[in-house]
Amino acid sequence: MAFTKQLFLSKRIVTDSDIFDGGILVDENGKIEKLLKRKESDCFIAENKGKIKVIDGGDLALLAGVVDSHVHVNEPGRTAWEGFRTATHAAAAGGITTIVDMPLNSIPPTTTVENLRTKAAAAKNNVYVDVGFWGGVIPGNQDSLKDLIKAGVVGFKCFLCPSGVDEFPNVEPGDLEKAFKALEGTESVLAFHAELEEDRLKNKPKMKKKDPNDYHTYLETRPSKMELDAISLISSFLNKTDVRVHIVHVSSSDVIPLLEKARKNRIAAGNSAWRGGVTAETCYHYLTLSADEIPSGHSEYKCAPPIRDKDNKESLWKYLLDDKIDLVVSDHSPCTSDLKCSNYLEAWGGISSVQFGLSLFWTEANARGLNLNVVSKYLSSGPALLAGLQDRKGALKPGLDADLVFLDSEAQFKVSTDIIRYKNKLSPYLNKNLKGVVKQTYLRGQLIFENGNIIGEPKGNLLLKNF
Repeated sequence: MAFTKQLFLSKRIVTDSDIFDGGILVDENGKIEKLLKRKESDCFIAENKGKIKVIDGGDLALLAGVVDSHVHVNEPGRTAWEGFRTATHAAAAGGITTIVDMPLNSIPPTTTVENLRTKAAAAKNNVYVDVGFWGGVIPGNQDSLKDLIKAGVVGFKCFLCPSGVDEFPNVEPGDLEKAFKALEGTESVLAFHAELEEDRLKNKPKMKKKDPNDYHTYLETRPSKMELDAISLISSFLNKTDVRVHIVHVSSSDVIPLLEKARKNRIAAGNSAWRGGVTAETCYHYLTLSADEIPSGHSEYKCAPPIRDKDNKESLWKYLLDDKIDLVVSDHSPCTSDLKCSNYLEAWGGISSVQFGLSLFWTEANARGLNLNVVSKYLSSGPALLAGLQDRKGALKPGLDADLVFLDSEAQFKVSTDIIRYKNKLSPYLNKNLKGVVKQTYLRGQLIFENGNIIGEPKGNLLLKNF
């Protein structure tokens, strides 16, 4: 007989605030109907014998699917770097059930509705997980922003320094004035790549002769001051607008006190948005790696802003656990192998990690004596809130999509090229032992990944309107 409902059982169901023995009842539309404690689950099974499908994970932890709100898919235009099939395959393998695609590195960039339609056409029927989209703010496109909001973008991304690709130029203060004005009253969010180049860097003087293959040569070109100056510029706009702002990939812990001050000022002024409309993220690589361990000539470690020293890493962890950083994401920014040359100054800046984020984070969190609640809070709930998806994604709550992950939290694995699912098998984590193996991933109650294998054809939806 056809089952209309499913009951997912686990001795460790993980929410933001609790871990309990019980079940998650999923209705015929792939929505969570209710959460049940073990006795309630046993009674429900007895009362509905033969009418429901029971999936028993036993000792495996059962979590809400991860939401990665910072992924560069690059299709179309740079599909050799990454594509929707490969990126979402990797996501499903890593327990990620929703990604949000960044507006740049694809050609065209997502700066108009027409360009969004081009990207959506490339993604349609090619995504294994659900996919949302960021719009982009570049000089002169302020009149396109409201139409992009109507089309369903989760928010907008801009750069305060060169982005690295010509088709997505950075904005200046005058451009920001226009963007904030266009976004006022929309409840959308403007996300910033928050590095501001000093004049000496803009003029690009000849550097003293230093080894370009040495990571610290690159690190010196992007000091913490660039992030501090960017936050100061952004803060100067906050008393003139109610638009939500978000700082992507915070690498320097020095900026967090500035963000806290801006947040408190916004809240005191009556801004009722989440966190006063001032939020920030950091990334797996900043919480896992430190500059002192990065070898010469291995630019798979290169990203912008850069990975800083060990003390900075520990400070980021402290701020995260003090709830002064709101979420953790991958900033999956892949490229082809030829762009990852040994010269740190010339290599493409981006780290590929979308598949391994959950395990990277859990490895570090577990080593610090934390429990799985932090995974749910910072990898699922936080990104869903940022992207405005909290009524659909990111938590184990009635009415939300049954995006579920069975995780063996004690098992370990070694990162190797043969298990990487994204297109170009480049990673700073090769040969690293990680804790936490994803056994099964469910999207809206449908099994999409199991024990190392993708299941069936792509079942993901595009989180857009009228597309």
